[in-house]
Amino acid sequence: MNVPVSEEQIHALAFYLWEIDGSPEGRAQEYWEKARTQLATVGMLPGLQLATVPV
Repeated sequence: MNVPVSEEQIHALAFYLWEIDGSPEGRAQEYWEKARTQLATVGMLPGLQLATVPV
């Protein structure tokens, strides 16, 4: 089952990942892709629902 992922969810996770890695400069695209990939993977797991994260 493929669950759609919103840009808000990607943004929130990308920002979180970026922060826990020490907020490195110039790597926004890397964190965006990392978040998109992680959320897409979670969305394909049966029985899991993506939570909305306030931004």
